[in-house]
Amino acid sequence: MKKLIKFKPYPDKISPLYIILTVLFVACLMIANIVSGRLVQVGSLTLTSAIFLFPITYIFGDILTEVYGFERSRLVIWLGIIANIIMSLYFWLIIKTPVPVFFEGAEAYKTVLGFTPLVVFASTLGFFAGEFANSSALSILKKVTHGKWLWTRTIGSTIVGEFVDTAIFITIAFAAVLPLGALVPMLIAQYIFKTLYEIVATPLTYFIVKKVKKAEELDTFDYGVKYNPFSLKIK
Repeated sequence: MKKLIKFKPYPDKISPLYIILTVLFVACLMIANIVSGRLVQVGSLTLTSAIFLFPITYIFGDILTEVYGFERSRLVIWLGIIANIIMSLYFWLIIKTPVPVFFEGAEAYKTVLGFTPLVVFASTLGFFAGEFANSSALSILKKVTHGKWLWTRTIGSTIVGEFVDTAIFITIAFAAVLPLGALVPMLIAQYIFKTLYEIVATPLTYFIVKKVKKAEELDTFDYGVKYNPFSLKIK
């Protein structure tokens, strides 16, 4: 077994595995945002359809921060935000573009892809605040626990990050269209579901983290790192 080493992530040392994880992270984020406007009924609970995929972005965020450190994870978060904004702007442009008179799918496209500016803003702001809270919490907990007890970091950071994300998104996106009696249960249900999702996925997270650390010969501790979400500086 190869010995794990502390690695300082320089910009010119981006591995293929890091790129793969980045692509999967961004793909899950974009798909979740496309379907987020569609509500689903799970028993007596009303949830957004992104509930089944969006938590996976947090799992990828945990893996990226645990292996590559906060600064590399921060770069991926910003890539996800930029990709989401570009996607939303292009959807808006296409919907505004005139269509041939014989094309009958324009309204369907508008229904599925016609995000309101408020929903796009809520999604972007919620993801920004929640994902950075998640990544920062995991990074700090890793130093506090000296790299032990990974489950405390993945679950603990999710409790923080998912609460911030869910509270911001649900409140901004649905406060104007749902009564308080429906909004609060929806917020609580989404938060609990996402947290339980992370707990159930803990063995999978352990497995992937172990494999990636071994493949990369890497286990980064963020000593001396400043948790500024607006910086793209990488040591």
